[in-house]
Amino acid sequence: MGKWLKAFWYEENGVGIVEIILILVVLVMLVVIFRNKIKDIVESAFGSITKNSNEINKKITISSLKPVQHNV
Repeated sequence: MGKWLKAFWYEENGVGIVEIILILVVLVMLVVIFRNKIKDIVESAFGSITKNSNEINKKITISSLKPVQHNV
């Protein structure tokens, strides 16, 4: 019994899984704590992207996109 307990105590095969689970728990807790701030940052970023893409689309006109003529 003593050898088995000692071997079990020093066995490290499951340590990686426990560490991954703890990291995931911490990440989930951070997301829950800062969810409103994260939401504001993401909405601001997508709002800026949408605004900038609309400005770019206004500058591009169909007439500026002339088809390329190939000499055959």
